Amino acid sequence: MRLKVPLAGLLAAGLLFAAGSPATAQSAADRAVEAAKKYAGTTLNITWEAGLQSLDPLNFSGPMWEELTGIKINVIEIPINELFTKTLAEHRARTGAFDMLNVVPAWMPDLAAAGALEPLDDFIDKFGYRDELQDIAPVYRDNQMTFRGKIYGLPDDGDVLIMYYRKDLFGDPANQSAFKSRFGYDLAPPTTWAQFRDISQYFTEKFAPDLYGSAMMRSAGLIHYFYEERFRVEGGKFFDADTMKAQIGNDIAVSVLEGMIDEHQFMPPGVEGWGPIEVLNAWLAGDLAMMGWWPPPGRWSAGYGTDTDALSWLPKSKVAGKVGYALPPGGTPQLAAGFLLSVSADSKNKEAAYLFAQWLNSKEISLKRVQLPFALRDPFRISHFESAEYKALWPAASDYLATLKSAAESGLLDLSIRNTFAYEDALTRAITASFGGADPREALNKAAKEWDDITKRVGVEKQREAYLDWASKPNAYPKR
Repeated sequence: MRLKVPLAGLLAAGLLFAAGSPATAQSAADRAVEAAKKYAGTTLNITWEAGLQSLDPLNFSGPMWEELTGIKINVIEIPINELFTKTLAEHRARTGAFDMLNVVPAWMPDLAAAGALEPLDDFIDKFGYRDELQDIAPVYRDNQMTFRGKIYGLPDDGDVLIMYYRKDLFGDPANQSAFKSRFGYDLAPPTTWAQFRDISQYFTEKFAPDLYGSAMMRSAGLIHYFYEERFRVEGGKFFDADTMKAQIGNDIAVSVLEGMIDEHQFMPPGVEGWGPIEVLNAWLAGDLAMMGWWPPPGRWSAGYGTDTDALSWLPKSKVAGKVGYALPPGGTPQLAAGFLLSVSADSKNKEAAYLFAQWLNSKEISLKRVQLPFALRDPFRISHFESAEYKALWPAASDYLATLKSAAESGLLDLSIRNTFAYEDALTRAITASFGGADPREALNKAAKEWDDITKRVGVEKQREAYLDWASKPNAYPKR
């Protein structure tokens, strides 16, 4: 199914809706527009992840905001792996180069503690936005907005790792009968990682090399998300809260890593080095029975928006109409990055920057933005999950939104403490070394020692404070 995406129509509809009417004159979006008009002629410099993400402010929301308010948006595209360092460097130099910031939630403790982010509570109350924050799904609202009791960012992206599976293969009577005869239970989306292994084995042994049971991202930079999810699902805790000694070398940690390595035999050859594009291409080509990814393939698998120029690089989907959506084993998916809208503490246009963030994040405008097929912003509001407009985008969109809603109730918060990057780097090196043949226990013990050294450099008491703040949030660990 190749659906046309009327971007010009979306833009016109957004302008008309945001312009207001007697019935909508007091919406949060309209309040932001009216308050921002006094800053007409101003240019706001905003940071945004380079690539598809930036097409939202470049081609959609930025031009709409300028039309409504007279404020020009200058989009500064920065690769995701440089976004944190450039944000911090500009703050330390006090350049005032940025006004509104895109911030990955795991970075907030470092950036807020460094004074790089402006507290938003006063703006939120001044422009009547606090009530509308209640529409943001709790997993994002309650976990990602605050540091030490203050709001520093508006959750703006429903990133979460969900499971995709082939309904035609799972529903085939021959597969159901053969699987139950072999493993003793019904073929269905896996609820445990042991089941995931069984299902991967079944489909690979029956269909390879034409089709493999599963594939997951295994490349450096992303693998820690998948590992952190499984580690916590199996009962792991990152630190001893009393001593702050790292716990990533214990028996649970080793068992999780050994399980991931064991599954590679039922995945395509070379999967140890696969990143998101390799997994996505194999999925769209119909070469996999299951995969884990962020929400965008739920749209692209159905062909939604893939005929736009921005998505011309995607292979044509061979699985349209055959895709099911589920939570990954354990039912508590990793949120895996995401974005907040924040205001730079060094901006000379703080109020105007906040007003743009409020407008972007509002119920009305964010619904338009999460329907852009190319911009990678995923549903994050309760009203997004319930939207009749969104549910009509492709035949299975209702099932897709229901899965994202469930994920937004149980999803696991990314580790977010001081110097999180350093901890993730050490863990990633241990995992990838094990994928290359190193002993998992030895590799993880080495990483645990590195974690302890990082904690000492940060300061044990300072890091304990950050960790306890993070661990006290509702979705830091699975509810038992």
